Amino acid sequence: MTAPIYEVEGLVIDLYTPTVSVRAVDGAGFHVAPGETLAIVGESGSGKTVMTLGPLGLLPEGVAVDLRGTARADGKDILAMSPSDLSRLRGGFFGVIFQDPMSALNPMLKIGPQLAEQARRYAGLSAEAARKEAVSLLARSGIPDPEDRYGRYPHELSGGMLQRAMIALALAARPRVLIADEPTTALDATVQAQILALIRQIQKEDGIAVILITHDIGAVSVLADRVAVLYAGQVAEEGSAVDVLTAPVHPYTRGLLASVPDFRSDNASGTKEIPGIPPNQARLEPGCRFVDRCDRAIPACRSRRPRLQAVAKGTVPHRVACPVVIAAEGIVTHD
Repeated sequence: MTAPIYEVEGLVIDLYTPTVSVRAVDGAGFHVAPGETLAIVGESGSGKTVMTLGPLGLLPEGVAVDLRGTARADGKDILAMSPSDLSRLRGGFFGVIFQDPMSALNPMLKIGPQLAEQARRYAGLSAEAARKEAVSLLARSGIPDPEDRYGRYPHELSGGMLQRAMIALALAARPRVLIADEPTTALDATVQAQILALIRQIQKEDGIAVILITHDIGAVSVLADRVAVLYAGQVAEEGSAVDVLTAPVHPYTRGLLASVPDFRSDNASGTKEIPGIPPNQARLEPGCRFVDRCDRAIPACRSRRPRLQAVAKGTVPHRVACPVVIAAEGIVTHD
């Protein structure tokens, strides 16, 4: 198995405002290797974005952060880096496709110069080479007439074209890890498919690692090699996309998949939502985070935090944090 290029272990992130503190991530972790796509899946508020971008210092301004654990990029300890070293790493090693390109791009500057500046700063190109690179990136991202779009402002582009420009910006520094944070939010189905196909093409051509943050199971099935299912800041299940999507074990994963319509089936309307709401992460109780929404819960679930256990061998272990289902269904573990 190829060594990870970005790995996070035992990550704990507490967010503080003047009135409340929230444990957004609680002992979670993940890893991704070059040429691989990892999908981090979960409901809104589960901690997907905070877990992935938190170690890079990309959290909202005005929120105090207490961050503990281990995070390494190409073997380097991110959490021990100085702000200037982290800024250089963040700009050159990582590329980020943000959820809302209109807020990520500077509305006062034209699209092309923003890309060119990124290429000059992190790829070390001259002004003329950076301009050519920016036009090339716009073309590669599927934007028609890239020379014209180079001189356009963000508000002059459609949502789909803006997202393509955001992808071009993320690639301008020639990153080794591409983080796509809900890249198809607010796009229609046709444009969503085009954006996912573009990300897959880029990964195949460049051999970079891709981390897809999403709640869209369809996007996971298209792009992912591996999946980590996050619930209330903890990893509930992880494994290959095939194992997690076709043979889920954790009740939360099963609930997520049951809530997705299967339009190939005659029973496409027969979806089932997960009852209840996620826990208040400002007042967390010991034990399993999913206990109040789980129809398989037993009293011990309220006092004992479940650990991830391997339920399948192989190059990509399938691990699940639910001893109740493992025992009840006679699933053999391989720890």
